[in-house]
Amino acid sequence: MIELQNIKKGFGDKEILKGVSAVMESGKVNLIIGASGSGKTVMMKCIVGLIKVDSGAIRYDNQDFTAMDDREKKEIRQQIGMLFQGSALFDSMTVEQNVMFPLEMFGTGTLKEKKKRVEECLERVQLKDAAKKFPAEISGGMKKRVGIARAIVLNPRYLFCDEPNSGLDPQTSLLIDQLIKELTVEYNITTVINTHDMNTVMESGDHIVYMYQGQKQWEGSNKDIVFSKDQKLNDFIFASEFLREAKEMRQLDMFKDKNWRDQLGKPGNQ
Repeated sequence: MIELQNIKKGFGDKEILKGVSAVMESGKVNLIIGASGSGKTVMMKCIVGLIKVDSGAIRYDNQDFTAMDDREKKEIRQQIGMLFQGSALFDSMTVEQNVMFPLEMFGTGTLKEKKKRVEECLERVQLKDAAKKFPAEISGGMKKRVGIARAIVLNPRYLFCDEPNSGLDPQTSLLIDQLIKELTVEYNITTVINTHDMNTVMESGDHIVYMYQGQKQWEGSNKDIVFSKDQKLNDFIFASEFLREAKEMRQLDMFKDKNWRDQLGKPGNQ
């Protein structure tokens, strides 16, 4: 897991993160959501070490990442997979070569072993037949899947995704969400996703952190969010009349589930 302990970050006289604490759990899809300017992007950059926090601690499985030297941080970073918003593939490389890139940089083993690992990852994202194609020859959804294959090729313990559904049609977005969810559970990865996609929130959000003006405003699951009384959260998630009606329908469906009703009635779930 990844634990944030009262992290703060500012630029000049502007305070961006105002003492955020949260736990990103392993084997679950952890979402960071919030409006533009809420601090979610800065928070993700702090977690992976692209930005240094002003105070507080970030712990990877109880190891204080913020207190590590460069060598120790490199060891943690080798356990991290990244899926970038625009896929960030190398145009001059084939799909196979793009997925091979992290293995060439950090991997060990023979060329034959590396190629076998690349083939396994491409097969897992159903792109084995596209191995020799260049990024310009495949669709946006396929590029995202190549990005996922590259992100998991080193068997990461942590996976970070920045707007994984950006620029994709709704059907392809669902497929990407499902794939990330399956890989998270299959490999027991701590997955952290920065997203605006409400379908991702409602379908994949095992654990959600809602950021508002640099602070953690709300924390819970996609089931909790349906019954949340936090007005700022509801205004953000269920902004349109259509989404408000969808929320009411989801509430009715969930109330039919006795196990969920019993859970909702427990202390602390009011």
